[in-house]
Amino acid sequence: MPELPEVETVRRGLADRLSSFQIHDVEILRDRAIASPGGSSVFAEGLRGAWVGRWHRRGKYLYAELHDHSDGDQTASRGLWGVHLRMTGQFLWLDSEQQQEPCRHTRVRFWDPSGHELRFIDMRSFGEMWWVPPELPAEAIITGLKKLGPEPFSDSFNGRYLKQRLKGSSRSIKAALLDQSLVAGAGNIYADESLFAAGIDPHTTAGSLNREQLDRLCDCLTAVLQQSIGAGGTTFSDFRDLEGVNGNYGGQAAVYRRTGKPCHVCGTPIQREKLVGRSTHWCPNCQH
Repeated sequence: MPELPEVETVRRGLADRLSSFQIHDVEILRDRAIASPGGSSVFAEGLRGAWVGRWHRRGKYLYAELHDHSDGDQTASRGLWGVHLRMTGQFLWLDSEQQQEPCRHTRVRFWDPSGHELRFIDMRSFGEMWWVPPELPAEAIITGLKKLGPEPFSDSFNGRYLKQRLKGSSRSIKAALLDQSLVAGAGNIYADESLFAAGIDPHTTAGSLNREQLDRLCDCLTAVLQQSIGAGGTTFSDFRDLEGVNGNYGGQAAVYRRTGKPCHVCGTPIQREKLVGRSTHWCPNCQH
């Protein structure tokens, strides 16, 4: 599943490609891709004719401001267009001269008046889209936003916050990092990578970590995420950006998907096991 760096990479691509993009037409090839009330017809009606404004990311959710005219700051709102990529969702941009028949995994298509096309492709069909009417807050329709914890890059995400939230917790720190209500956007890859960077065993009981360890973990998580964003995210399976390009962080991973290979720091073989139902990778010598 795309995590924060991959979703941020997509946000930046959408912001770049859809600058001054007017949604001339929408074709929905699979109704289940639309999660907002009213389904496909209301979604398409809400987006047609709207100009796409600023794109925002919250955790693994994306949403764009919609306006009546290209100068969105001075025009009435047309609501919001929300997206969650889930496991395999991705966007593909096609210039007017690149038009081709959609593949069988294409779920939604968007065109501007010049014939440029944005496609939403989703092999597993878990991805979702929403239209939020202008009179409603995003959380009223995209209800998952209500459950999210602070962003890793926000001032509110720090060792003090984690110490308070994890007090008395008997779950593993790996399980805690996967909890979107604790910290928004982090997932399996970056949980493993940040725990390695912080020198913390993923099995460690979350409530037993001291303030120094939690401060270090916060710093390491934000550093790892920032590094991956700079590399365009991680591609181990399906992730591509709008141009169809793989993310480059995978080649820099310290432990994730490196089972049995020597640790970059000490040479000890990287271990792997299922923890809270997810593949977990760590160095038994560096993380203790």
